[in-house]
This record gives sequence, structure tokens and C-alpha cells, in this order.
Amino acid sequence: MDLKMQGNVAVVTGGVQGIGREVANELAQAGVRLVLADINIAAGEEAAAELGKVTPTIFVQTDLAKPASVQEMVDKAVAQFGRIDYFVNSAAILDDKTFMESSAQDWTRMLEVCLMGPMHCLHSILPVMRAQKFGRIVCFSSDSARVGQARLSYYAAAKAGVTALIKSIAQEVGPDGITANIVSPGATNTPMRMKREAALREKMGEEKYQRRVRTVEKMYPLRRIGEPSDIAPLVAFLLSENAKWITGQVISVNGGFTML
Repeated sequence: MDLKMQGNVAVVTGGVQGIGREVANELAQAGVRLVLADINIAAGEEAAAELGKVTPTIFVQTDLAKPASVQEMVDKAVAQFGRIDYFVNSAAILDDKTFMESSAQDWTRMLEVCLMGPMHCLHSILPVMRAQKFGRIVCFSSDSARVGQARLSYYAAAKAGVTALIKSIAQEVGPDGITANIVSPGATNTPMRMKREAALREKMGEEKYQRRVRTVEKMYPLRRIGEPSDIAPLVAFLLSENAKWITGQVISVNGGFTML
């Protein structure tokens, strides 16, 4: 399928690892020029160098919790490429605590990155897209936000906020030729999840942990956890001209974990 994206420009937050990196790979293959925004300098420079072999790519160290840092990233993207056609927000953090184990400091950090982060980005990027009369936005939520999940309460709350945010913005910016959609993955083998799983394995012991793995997999009709490569093609499609009449939607990619 020709996605008709050649030469367009995408900003991908969290684009140096996990789902964000796989999205960047997918877009690079479609000829999209890339701006990778991440707080991790070493990983960002490495990713930009690798993707730069395929398509023009820059990395901008960005702290999504700081509006000035986000605006600087947007300014550099426009200075380098002259426009921003696509925005993909993949950056996130994850905790593994019950609500009563968590603190106000935990909640604030989560909301700053997972909810305020995309807010800051959109507040800076939307004027660029509106001036162009064109833009495509995909932000990540989570199925934990759709159905709830123990030990992920404030992560789920932040991601539910993203869903409400994008649905509302989609109504505001549609007349400007901008679409905005949400991709909601199930459990996916990203570095962030694998770090959490490693901590659980150490805490539980191997035998108990393997029982947990089998129990979790049985919750998925396709009997496996997702991979970033399962998610990226949908993101590319939603950014493409083939999805130009899709906006304000939440689409789960989850192996059947939820069917809403």
C-alpha cells in the first residue's frame, strides 16, 4: 500500500526506543523526514544516526515536562525542515505500585510526562499545522485507561486524560485539515515493560514468575504479548492520506485483550 508520505515531516516523542522507535522506523521506510524528541541524549543520537542512513533525521533532546524545552524542539524542527506534518506522542513512564503505595510526587511525575507532555507538544505544534492547513496527530493511550488495571492506577488515569484531550482537540482542529487519533496498545514488549518485568521476576522468583507469564498470556486470545512491530503499521496508516477521514477515534491494538 502506498501511504503517500514521501518527504513529509514527523515529530516523534519517545522515538529512540520501544514503540516510538518502531514507528520512526516505519515512517523512515515511507520516506518521511524525522525529528526524534527524547530526554536520553546517547540513545537519541544513536537512533538519529541509524535512521539518518534511510531518511533525513535530527534528534532534539526534549523534556516534555518543560514547555520551554518543547517549544525549542518545535522551533528546531521547523528551522530544519520548514514544516511539521505529523506528530506522534509515544513518550511515557511507567510505575508498578498500588494506589495506596504511591505518593503525590509519583502522581505529579506521571501526569507531567504522560498528560502534560502531550499537552505542551500540541500547544506548540498545532499553530504550525494550522498555518499549513494540514496535520496528522497520533497519541498513545493504553488499554489500562479503557478498563482499569491494578498497580497502574495513576498511569491509567493519565492515559485516560490523553484520550479525552485528543477527542476534544479533534473537534477543534478538524476545520483546519488536521486529524487526531489515539492508539491504545495492550501489553507490549518495550524496554519500559521489560524493565518492570525484570523487577517482578526478581521479586517473585523464577517459578512463580513463569506461572504469572502463562496466566497473563491466557488473557490474550492470540496467546502472546505484543511487539512494537505490531503497533507501528497502524500509526503509519493513521498518519497517511489513506486515513484522511478518520479522526477522534480510539483504536486498540491488543491481541484481543479488550474488545470495546
